[in-house]
Amino acid sequence: MTAIKSPAVLVSPIADEVLRGLTAHPRRLPPKLFYDAAGSHLFEQITETPEYYPTRTERGILKKSAGEIIRQAGNNLTLVELGAGSASKTQVLIEALLRRQLRADFYPVDVSSSALQDALATLNGHFPRLRVSPIVADYTHKIPDLNSLPGRKLVLFIGSTIGNFEPDEAMAFLKSVHRSLQPGDALLIGFDLIKDAGILHAAYNDAQGVTAAFNKNMLVRINRELGGSFDVDAFEHVALWNRRKSRIEMHLESIYEQTVWVQDLGRGFHFERGERIHTENSYKFNAVSITRLLRRSGFKLETQWTDSQGWFCEALARV
Repeated sequence: MTAIKSPAVLVSPIADEVLRGLTAHPRRLPPKLFYDAAGSHLFEQITETPEYYPTRTERGILKKSAGEIIRQAGNNLTLVELGAGSASKTQVLIEALLRRQLRADFYPVDVSSSALQDALATLNGHFPRLRVSPIVADYTHKIPDLNSLPGRKLVLFIGSTIGNFEPDEAMAFLKSVHRSLQPGDALLIGFDLIKDAGILHAAYNDAQGVTAAFNKNMLVRINRELGGSFDVDAFEHVALWNRRKSRIEMHLESIYEQTVWVQDLGRGFHFERGERIHTENSYKFNAVSITRLLRRSGFKLETQWTDSQGWFCEALARV
């Protein structure tokens, strides 16, 4: 029997998106490409840098208000976290939850299986009354079936991840979350607030260069998974505050004119000197934009918690 080979297909799950992004004008790559095992580890390092205020500020809000947040959310809760990562901050809420109920279910959802494995190992060791059921999924494309989960849900979307969506995408995403829930379920969502431009700039340009390594890891991943020939040192990390659009922008800028070959895509990509690949936006919010976004997505804003400096906000919204 003669075997008939099918036409060549793009093997890596990131191939299609890399091809679309590198042939776009201007060039772009989706932020989810950051989060392979190395990228997830680098992001955890970013959260510990002195300049990166969001994680420690949000953690402070949660430590101070976790009990109140859980009481406000309701009784007999099942926790679901979208973009859970290692779930390090979530432990504060889990502790508060287990003070109110004997047992609890927690469903961490993330695109990174390695981050979820770390979360599972840590949580199983610390919380014997917590049943952890990780879900590996790209929740930005399709929300898991939350209706099938037991009990009243409290969905966590903390860490200011909502700021990585374009405004229309953020609304569409929150509408899909709303549709996946039942009346009485709640959403706890973190918002990074507008503040001094110098503070924002420093947070994404740390002195140790961890954020730069995190940004460039996207090129390392393309090299490894798609046979790319990116010289990481030939691209510079650029992060800037776009006041008009109320967002931090991250880019990779070609230091000189060059052509990069990507084997699995079967083509090269020419870069002019100074040409950029747009890798991430991080939108910043105020009270008006938070209320508008939640209301237009179908949620009812109930309560907000902020730090003493007004740098970050946790908002509880109800279906």
